[in-house]
Amino acid sequence: MLTNRLGVHIQLRHVAKAFDSGASRVTVLHDIDLEIRAGSFVTLVGKSGSGKSTLLNLIAGIDRPTSGQIRVGETHVQTLPESRLAIWRGRHVGFVFQFFQLLPTLTVLENVMLPMDFARTYSGAEARRRALTLLERVQIADQAHKLPAALSGGQQQRAAIARALANDPPLVVADEPTGNLDSHSAEGVIDLLAAQARAGKTVLLVTHEREVHREVDEVITMSDGRVVSRAARSAA
Repeated sequence: MLTNRLGVHIQLRHVAKAFDSGASRVTVLHDIDLEIRAGSFVTLVGKSGSGKSTLLNLIAGIDRPTSGQIRVGETHVQTLPESRLAIWRGRHVGFVFQFFQLLPTLTVLENVMLPMDFARTYSGAEARRRALTLLERVQIADQAHKLPAALSGGQQQRAAIARALANDPPLVVADEPTGNLDSHSAEGVIDLLAAQARAGKTVLLVTHEREVHREVDEVITMSDGRVVSRAARSAA
């Protein structure tokens, strides 16, 4: 039986991110103050270079802020040393990427089991049972023993979602997960992410797809490294 850890509240205070480029420094995020309630489904939108993917990576602990504070649940993410940050990510954040990032030499089932092995959250037999249950949930259990290359793009992204949920993370982040999918497959992926929010998880989605907005609780628009607007679903 799958557990379901509830989503986490996210709080950012005066968060900035800059990169050194030769002799100059480029600031991509400027003094971000932001709160996202637990269990909500939120999209980050904006033009390329607006800072939305950078913001997502900071919240997920993939990257670190240059300054400011990021709190995810009870964890002050920016204070964790690298060793503890990797453990925290593995157990608390599920990632869904645009290009799936499935390991090509592992079966779909083995790909879903991999995060449980790394985080040591479930034993071998239990991990296998859980992975099969997750694949049933995303409706591709019949593809479990195939290599990723044998699946369609939509099926691979469903496998990636199952993998993201392997350790029952309270936070699920998705960066352009429908960018390489046809409209039918894209709709199915968004439905799966929305279902995670309905189940109580916090879901953050970076996307250019305007049709997605009818499914989410809030749309956060970014421009030039700043949050310029927030709109609840009723107003989106």
